[in-house]
Amino acid sequence: MKAAEGPDETVVTTAVTTGAAAGEAAGAAVETIQREMTAFARRARASAGRMHPELSLVSYTLLGHLEESGGCRATDLAAHYALDKSTVSRQVAVLERAGLIERRLDPDDHRVQVLRLTEAGTRILAQVTVSRRIAFRERLADWPAEDLERFAAYLVRYNTASGDSEESVREAPEN
Repeated sequence: MKAAEGPDETVVTTAVTTGAAAGEAAGAAVETIQREMTAFARRARASAGRMHPELSLVSYTLLGHLEESGGCRATDLAAHYALDKSTVSRQVAVLERAGLIERRLDPDDHRVQVLRLTEAGTRILAQVTVSRRIAFRERLADWPAEDLERFAAYLVRYNTASGDSEESVREAPEN
C-alpha cells in the first residue's frame, strides 16, 4: 500500500508500522505463553510425585472428578476428558490396584459398574489437595491480591475459550 502524498502520508505509514509491531509483539507473547505453560505442565507433573508417590497428576485429576461427581463409569471419564477408553482403563486399573477406587453396581442399571472413591482414596485425595494448595500459596505468597485476581481471571478466560466445558478443560489429564 502506497502512502498518500502530503500530511496524511505520515499517518498511513505510522499505522502500518504500528500494526506490524503489534503483530510481532503479540506473536512473541504467544510464544512466551506457550513456553511458560509447557514449563508449568512439566512442573505440575514433577511435583505430583513429590506430593504423594502413589498419585500421579493424572490419578489426582481422575480422583478429583470421581469425588466431585460422586462416582461415574469409566466411559464417562473418557468422554469427560476426551480420552480413549483404553487410556482411562489403564489409569483406573492403577487406582484400583492401589485401593483408591472401587467398582460398584449402578443402582439404576445393574449392568453398569460405577467407579467410586474408597476411604483410602478420599483420604489421599484430601492430603494431596492440601499439599497442592500449600505449594500454590507459597509460590504466590509475594503476589499482590490484584495480580492474583487478574491471573485467576486470565486462566479462567483461557481455559473456557476452547469451547469445551469449563470443568473438563481445567481438569483434563495428560497421557
